[in-house]
Amino acid sequence: MQVHSIKFNADVKLLEFIQKKLDKLDTFYDRIVDSEVYLRLNNQSTVNKTVEIKLNIPGSQLFSKEISKTFEEATDTAVESLKRQLTKHKEKLQRYKHV
Repeated sequence: MQVHSIKFNADVKLLEFIQKKLDKLDTFYDRIVDSEVYLRLNNQSTVNKTVEIKLNIPGSQLFSKEISKTFEEATDTAVESLKRQLTKHKEKLQRYKHV
């Protein structure tokens, strides 16, 4: 996992939180090659934390972008989105195997 915090330094607790969340994605699809996470602070008032996650899997790339009040909240939502994408991808692969 690569984390890029744009224009600020992310603290260790946040990085560990993100790592823990991304590690759980392995239970849905065990062929994840790697991931990139981008953390940004926006200039908006209260909802100003953006998390973008790119997951590289064989033959494809999944992406989720979420904006929230906290990085943790945005990460949770982005990971939930990626879980759905991984599940759909896995189902699609299984459908093609049976043809």
